[in-house]
Amino acid sequence: MQPIAFPADQSVRNLFGDEPELPSYGPIGLITEQLDPALAERINHQLSLRRTAIAQENPAVLDIPGYVREDYRIRVDIERFSSGEGKAQVIDSVRGHDLFIMTDVLNYGGRYSRYSQDVSMAPDEHFLDLVRLILCTRDSAARIHVIMPYLFEGRRYRRTARESLDCGAMLRYLFELGIDNFITFDAHDSRVANAAPNSNFESFPTSYQSIRTILETLPDLDIGEDSLMIVSPNEVSINRCIFFASAMKVPLGIFYSRRDFQYEGDELIQLSARTYLGDSVENKDIILVADLLDSGRELIECASALKSRGARRIICAVSFAQFTEGIAAMRQAWESGIIERVFSTDMAYRPPEVLSSPWYTDIPMADDLALLVTALNHDASLSRLMAPAARIDALLEARRQAETGGDEELSAKQLSFNDFA
Repeated sequence: MQPIAFPADQSVRNLFGDEPELPSYGPIGLITEQLDPALAERINHQLSLRRTAIAQENPAVLDIPGYVREDYRIRVDIERFSSGEGKAQVIDSVRGHDLFIMTDVLNYGGRYSRYSQDVSMAPDEHFLDLVRLILCTRDSAARIHVIMPYLFEGRRYRRTARESLDCGAMLRYLFELGIDNFITFDAHDSRVANAAPNSNFESFPTSYQSIRTILETLPDLDIGEDSLMIVSPNEVSINRCIFFASAMKVPLGIFYSRRDFQYEGDELIQLSARTYLGDSVENKDIILVADLLDSGRELIECASALKSRGARRIICAVSFAQFTEGIAAMRQAWESGIIERVFSTDMAYRPPEVLSSPWYTDIPMADDLALLVTALNHDASLSRLMAPAARIDALLEARRQAETGGDEELSAKQLSFNDFA
């Protein structure tokens, strides 16, 4: 299928900076059945607002079929049989559509009845539903993009024993099925893309959105090398923390896990202890940065150690919050003054008890996802979206001017992700 070109006198340069005039590949179709309904609604709303704004500046795009709509979502049925087996049916036509399948494999809020027992959806079940949706649509859609914010089996990216490399196998399988692009966010290790080296795999950072939300929520946070530090809770998160510290121009610390082994009878036991490496944290606010909060124990242990060293406030910024063991431990850490607040993106399911907690704040991503969909639909370069340093610099400069009361005062809220150009 050939892309649908804009009229010759129209342009989308104001969306994509200095890029040349770019065509729309076809009408957008969103399959969001695997997302939390609130997130799906926000993404569709932001995409509709964005397309409406384009039409106001370029009325000729209204002649492009399906370009401006109130609802871009495609209805599908992925109900399960009572035995637990799955099925998928696409109800609306996707013929000729630029199709975006969005899946949250951590969405345990989805439930079904199996053998008369109410059970939640597991990540493996969400992945197989994604496969079924691709099989339903690959012969009709013009292109298929998979947007999977949390990378399925992303922690299984290298072999240390006789074990499966599930993430690499998953990527190869999806591209063999015929998808055109695979998009994720803050992959545990983006080198997993080497499993499909000739395919379009992208991992987008959420650092700008995280810093923006932290500054909006904590206006009294002093950004300076004598008052703020970035700390990595482990070796895995160090690259992410290096970027945060470099972008915010503050010191960096890390917790190193020292592992020792000893025999108890015939059994080899691994002993581990966390050792902090870095400058003094006394009287400083700390941002603990990680890609994932699962049980929360690691962050709480690191926060407790930093508090014992005289740290002021401990702020946790993670890409995805699972709370696999509930929120009781984190709530107690907050009540004890160990952790000030937890920030996490809204791209993975968070139960109502998390959303209503006074110590938790969402990092909103719906507008970013809508912008990503628009950029892919126009085959625009994604380099600016993947390199947030310039936007972070502008954000921090706006914060400094706001603190000094400069004439060019800007608020953090004004510097949204769609201003990247």
